[in-house]
Amino acid sequence: MKYESQRVAMPYFIFALVLFVGQIVFGLVLGLQYVVGDFLFPEIPFNVARMVHTNLLIVWLLFGFMGATYYMVPEEAQTELHSPLLAWILFWVFAVAGTLTILGYLFVDYATLADVTMNKLLPTMGREFLEQPTITKIGIALVVVGFLYNIMMTALKGRKTVVNIVLITGLIGLAVLWMFSFYNPGNLATDKYFWWFVVHLWVEGVWELIMGAILAYVLIKLTGVDREVIEKWLYVIIAMALITGIIGTGHHFFWIGPPEYWLWLGSVFSALEPLPFFMMVIFAFNMINRRRRNHPNKAALLWAMGTAVMAFLGAGVWGFLHTLAPVNYYTHGSQITAAHGHMAFYGAYVMIVLTIISYAVPIMRGRPYGNSNTAQIVEMWGFWLMTVSMVFITLFLTAAGVLQVWLQRIPDSGEALSFMATQDNIALFYWMRFVAGAFFMAGLIVYLGSFFIKGQASPAEEVRGPATQDA
Repeated sequence: MKYESQRVAMPYFIFALVLFVGQIVFGLVLGLQYVVGDFLFPEIPFNVARMVHTNLLIVWLLFGFMGATYYMVPEEAQTELHSPLLAWILFWVFAVAGTLTILGYLFVDYATLADVTMNKLLPTMGREFLEQPTITKIGIALVVVGFLYNIMMTALKGRKTVVNIVLITGLIGLAVLWMFSFYNPGNLATDKYFWWFVVHLWVEGVWELIMGAILAYVLIKLTGVDREVIEKWLYVIIAMALITGIIGTGHHFFWIGPPEYWLWLGSVFSALEPLPFFMMVIFAFNMINRRRRNHPNKAALLWAMGTAVMAFLGAGVWGFLHTLAPVNYYTHGSQITAAHGHMAFYGAYVMIVLTIISYAVPIMRGRPYGNSNTAQIVEMWGFWLMTVSMVFITLFLTAAGVLQVWLQRIPDSGEALSFMATQDNIALFYWMRFVAGAFFMAGLIVYLGSFFIKGQASPAEEVRGPATQDA
């Protein structure tokens, strides 16, 4: 490491991976409950398992983003972190608050949890993905404010780079949009309108800036391509992401009561949302083809390439499949939506966090050239197991969604089946999804196991060709 304070990223990464394991465990519980309806009932009802599964996803990705930021910003700014102590304090506050919230979901009735956490004073609970008690939401807001203060003070006193500017812009947007989680109007249509300001504009807006900055940073380190070239690509990608993502929020407004023009705005700009992800694919492979450095950390490079491809497929292609209003009329809320969500989150955000972990953790453990070749081979097995499993999960859910639409929602297909009768007809796909999920869990275990293999890559392989400013 160039700066000792970068080491504060380690607990964030470790805790993120622990929560990731928890998320997949509850994903398997959900997968089984789809086909064995009383599995773990009443101890863990389906709605509780789903709430834990989705909340763990959001929280562990936030821990991953924070760890990535603490690692990247000091090196980009060429100065020590403003306050490592503050970073540690915020870690424990966030970790304890998150853990207590998950335990509350599991062991306390949700209505009781709302009373205990004084939700009546500022009602914010009961909404999908924003189920956190109000006191937890306030805690998250305070943690993010302290985190931004620490990062911005670090960036302001050091070198100014495009990577830092884009990263911090995304993080500020994350904090600002989180404020809409406190707005809970009585009118359901109004509530849903602003609810998407958090849920959509996070994952299809400011999170894409964070993703782009992390990918650019890793490619600078692994390829040795001139910083100016990568920064120009980054500017174009984030511009396209914001232009399409912000107005593309309209594809969530189709059926909740806003004016009819959202059918056009949502359809047109959502149809353009695959473009920034396609540009990421071209960007990543172009930089790798032009590399001036053959970095020995092959596993991190594989994760970076995989991020670009899987994000394009999951967020771009599978998002486009059902985003046009005439198509979404039939597919809205079907298993096609679930297929898109799984691959999009895995490709865009899970993989970028695992990319920076794959690059940074060996360095923080005293292995500047990456883990040993054996460890990297094991890690790459984990990559392929998880990625191929996610592809199959997506395909099985897509098939289930297509059949669901055909049996339940298209009148020309004959007499429409009820929801539960339709679920019985697509149960086979749920079983196959569960099996694929089990292989994903195996891949995650293999990936984690790679970090316990001793040794590091040979420094003799590090540099090929002319050195660069970041060599």
